[in-house]
Formats: sequence, structure tokens, C-alpha cells
Amino acid sequence: MAKNKTSYSKTWANFCGWCLRRLGWTPVGGAIPEKKAIVLGAPHTSFWDFVISYLFYTSFGDVAHVMIKKELFFWPLGPILRACGCIPVDRSNASTLLRSLIEQMEQDDVFKLAIAPEGTRKPVRRWKAGALKIAAETGVPVYAGYFDWGTKRVSCGQKLELSGDIKADLETVQKHYASLGLVGKHKDKYLTN
Repeated sequence: MAKNKTSYSKTWANFCGWCLRRLGWTPVGGAIPEKKAIVLGAPHTSFWDFVISYLFYTSFGDVAHVMIKKELFFWPLGPILRACGCIPVDRSNASTLLRSLIEQMEQDDVFKLAIAPEGTRKPVRRWKAGALKIAAETGVPVYAGYFDWGTKRVSCGQKLELSGDIKADLETVQKHYASLGLVGKHKDKYLTN
């Protein structure tokens, strides 16, 4: 498995921060201090969530990897996605995908993985537990990142205290996000209860 990019130049980081502010967004807090972590991203209702998150996290000079369906990695889009920290994934086999991400997390010295817990931009009541399974298996921390279209604030959020009980932790995560009062770009696609 190839090593992934872990940082961007200061010039690119500054440019991304400038773009974020020009779009009217306010960054809250800083980068994740650990070398390895999972940052959740909600509410995920639009492709623009990726753009805002990318600009925010890149403004620190760090790379937060995201999973993108492998079908999008065609020329010329594929090289652009890889340069943005995107990882092509085959979504047809969830257990193979999960094992691959755990191996990547364990192999790399620095690896930050951004995951939308809803697993889709469509409205869902039951979120995916893959990020919590990766965290339980690897021992990396999980942060409750968000992009709030109501206030135009974006953050890596707070580090979550997890028990290791995936079902209970998933419920805790959803309750935490519900308490934040976040607004998705497409309000009708974000279900909080």
C-alpha cells in the first residue's frame, strides 16, 4: 500500500485559508494535534461540504484524507482528487474497505481520515459506524468536526470520549451532533433525530 500525502506547502495553506474567508466562512479552533485521527464531518448534504472542509483543513498545511468512490478516479479528475487527499474506494464490499482503512491507519506515520458519518448526502436517520470501528480497532481519537451552513462556521470539533461499544458510541455521536443545532447546505437532507 502506498504512503499518502501528509502535508501541503505554506503558500497553498495560506491560499486555502484566504479562499475560505473570502467565501464568508469562519474557522473555529485549529488542526487536530495527533498524528493519527478520525474527524467526522456533519451535516453532509452537499458536495460543497467537501470543498469547505478541504479549504479549512488545508489552511493548517495538513491533509485530511477522504474516501471517494473509485469510479470518479478517471483522467483528468483522478490526479486532482489524489492531490486533494482523496482515496479511491470500492464500496461494494464494506468489510474489505474497513480492513483496508485500518491497515492504512496502522501503516502510515501520519494519517488523518475525514468521514461523513451519514455515509451519504441523502437524509438518513441511522448513521454509519465504520469510523467508530476503525477507531476501536486502531485506538486513534475521533473528533466531531462540522461545517454549519447556518452560521458559516467550520471546525474539527471536540475530541469525543468513546467507550468502545460501537452501538452506544454511535448513539452518543448522533446525540452530540443533534445538540449542536447545525444546519446543512440543504436543510431538508439533515435529520438530527
